[in-house]
Amino acid sequence: MPQHFLTPSIFHRKRMLPNRSLVKLVLLFFINTGTNCLPAPAAAGELQSSGKTYVIDNGKIQLVLDCGNKASVVSMALNGRKVIDAPDGMYTSVRFQEKTYTSLHLLRRPAVVPGKNNIVIKNITYGDGKLSVMETWTFLKKGNHLVWQIAREFSKKVPLTASSTPVINFKSIKTWDGAFQGYGGLAWFYLFTEKPSSYGVHSQTSRFWNSGNADGLDVYISSPGNQVAMTYKFTAEDRLSYSIAVSPQAITPLMDKDTHRRLFIRGDGNVWGPVPGVSKTDLSVMFTYADNHKRYDRGHLAGVNGNQVSAVLNTIARIGVIDSLHYGGNSWATPYGPICLHEQYIAQLGLGINDPGYLKGYKACLDFFRDHAIKEDGRVYSRWAYTNEDAAPGQYNKYGFYEAQWGILMDSNPDYVSNVADLFDLTGDNNWVSGQQQACEKALDWILNRDKNHNGLVEMMNENQDEHKSSDWIDIVWASYENAFVNAKLYYALIKWAKIEKVLGNQTKAEFYAGFAAKLKESFNKPTSQGGLWDEENKCYAHWRDKRGAIHGRNMVTPVNFMAIAYGICDQQDRQKQILDGIEQQMQQEKLFFWPLTMTSYEPGELRKDQLPFPNYENGDLFLSWGAVGVAAYAKYQPQIALKYVKNVLEQYGKDGLAFQRYSRKDQSGRGDDILAGNSLAIVGLYQSIYGVNPLYNRLYLDPHLTPELSGTMLRYRYHDQFLKIRLNPRDYTISDGRIELNTAGKFGFSSTDNLLNYFNEDNENPAMQVTGSSRFKLIIDSWTDQQKTFKITSSNGKPEPVTCHIMELRPSMTYRLAIGGKVSMIKSDSKGEIVFAEKTSAGSRKISITAL
Repeated sequence: MPQHFLTPSIFHRKRMLPNRSLVKLVLLFFINTGTNCLPAPAAAGELQSSGKTYVIDNGKIQLVLDCGNKASVVSMALNGRKVIDAPDGMYTSVRFQEKTYTSLHLLRRPAVVPGKNNIVIKNITYGDGKLSVMETWTFLKKGNHLVWQIAREFSKKVPLTASSTPVINFKSIKTWDGAFQGYGGLAWFYLFTEKPSSYGVHSQTSRFWNSGNADGLDVYISSPGNQVAMTYKFTAEDRLSYSIAVSPQAITPLMDKDTHRRLFIRGDGNVWGPVPGVSKTDLSVMFTYADNHKRYDRGHLAGVNGNQVSAVLNTIARIGVIDSLHYGGNSWATPYGPICLHEQYIAQLGLGINDPGYLKGYKACLDFFRDHAIKEDGRVYSRWAYTNEDAAPGQYNKYGFYEAQWGILMDSNPDYVSNVADLFDLTGDNNWVSGQQQACEKALDWILNRDKNHNGLVEMMNENQDEHKSSDWIDIVWASYENAFVNAKLYYALIKWAKIEKVLGNQTKAEFYAGFAAKLKESFNKPTSQGGLWDEENKCYAHWRDKRGAIHGRNMVTPVNFMAIAYGICDQQDRQKQILDGIEQQMQQEKLFFWPLTMTSYEPGELRKDQLPFPNYENGDLFLSWGAVGVAAYAKYQPQIALKYVKNVLEQYGKDGLAFQRYSRKDQSGRGDDILAGNSLAIVGLYQSIYGVNPLYNRLYLDPHLTPELSGTMLRYRYHDQFLKIRLNPRDYTISDGRIELNTAGKFGFSSTDNLLNYFNEDNENPAMQVTGSSRFKLIIDSWTDQQKTFKITSSNGKPEPVTCHIMELRPSMTYRLAIGGKVSMIKSDSKGEIVFAEKTSAGSRKISITAL
């Protein structure tokens, strides 16, 4: 069955809705014939009188208009279900010199001009002697949309304290669970824990959804030449008030007085500051019905709760998107609203979210970071926030980026590069990544220059724990000097970026970064007695070595060890087994539902004093943000263990929505009101490491590690603006674009256009075979070795159709034996090691083989 997303029952009680038949796809206008309005005469057969109000209906959305002594939309129904039902349902408003004027209180009666497919309401005038506003509203049917056009003129050009064009008041805060933004963020109304409270965004699109039914509402704002800002407010009357502001200049937050960056306000007040005066504005609001069950259908997820998978990736994973240019891992409802630039998984979240809006928006965000978060010398600020309260004294800029009070958190430099690299894979946008090339080189070169002793391990700014300063994400543990946590992240960034340098044509830089990564890996893997980070006594990688040579963090810090395995630093199977078996043995003993940050305690002096006794917060509590690397580390070794913790996270979501910063080691209860998007990363790991879905810049790489219970999984997945179906059974994997299919028994890469299929053998970056055909076909790879390649090409319609086969990566100028069914011939590869031949698809199982002689 299709997998949708549900808000956990702990958030909202389910509301039982009566069954309603679909509204007929007919556009009707009902005209008020009383004295309150001035209706124009109707053409015969086009209009129908219905008492006091006007109704415009496209079969899915119905609006009821009232234009007597006011101008407002008093009702909106979706599929027959009312979501607005009040005299002030929708209206326009301005605030000037502490006085509010609205279309609910007009100076004169408006004139209504009905047409065949539209209603025009003219002379909507409100205000007083200080300021008057005149508007013309036009409601029209446009395809499957209803459009509300608002033309507004002012009597004079004055700055406005607030402007809402329009205000939309939904019946209840529970009418919708949330609203997805055009840039991929989420206004999640569960986070409105106090009333009133307001959240503002810079967006032109809201996609409202309710987990209790399929009926969704898309709202798109168009106002050429203007900036658009939206506000979502939980009112004192338990309603959701949604308002739009437009301005030719940037619309900036009102609070706080010294920063003007705060987008979430508890209590009354405006999110946005004053807007400059204009003589007129034009705006259109387009309403579209959406079937959210179809829109967010992820396919059939066998063996796991697909509804919960979808819910986590559509809610928790998105809450770190604070605004259109501010993406991170901390919720926008966090009191000081931080973004940690020292988190390498923000782009990775997009793999699971699978929303092109998120990917497009994050490109713009990283461009903003490039321009404002990187210092001249290449240092990347580690954080951004609504306020400067978390900043080291004087260590912040006017854009809100800063160095944290806890120390110079060095992982922001490699993490910036990793996010750019991962986002390039997710989008395949060469032009965008080339615009990031100089910044990424600058960020890498800054931290690589910290390898003062030239051993391949970069050194932190702090030298030992006596300084009481941190250097990484675990920010109240005094990791210093040669820090395994930061160096593991740097290794990942280097290997990713080296490949991009090659794509961008800079082979010299590619070799330099790859060479540094190799040296880092070599030193990282040495025993601590030889200058490395492998702790032979405790069978784990230590957290850090201080400048005096002392080894610290010997307590199995799980992110350090998971990253070492997942990123390919630790490729010795005996060490992998020691690490993973040791962790799992203790997990079973303590019966923990998820991996803690450390398996045992840091030593006194290695962390802030209040972190003792163990376990406490960063000294042993459960942080879900390291779920993706944990799942990746176990997936290749024992996928059943990886899947167990994925299921545990889903089960916890069903209990409490993962609505916490972390979980206590003592009783596994939620702790901290700072909800982290990283709580979703185990589910991202399900997609990336268990299902094996890895979007790369030139192919979708599929490398599943399935357990038997996952057999029969069918994923609907969007890759580079293509909708694909991915079918997963043990040793039987298929990707289809709806016309072309590719099936193999092992890992492979896939890309396709209208009539061309590229098959990539295993994890090779270049295609091994291309098949071109004018109709539907399926390529089945039986085996693919240097000696022999065997495959079949079948027809989807049962008829033989011509195809062209292009085999690559053969030995140059060699003779091969080509067997097609029972027909055998000799064929010679060209100087590039390629062979091209024509064939026809078959309805049966006719094999084609190419064998080296």
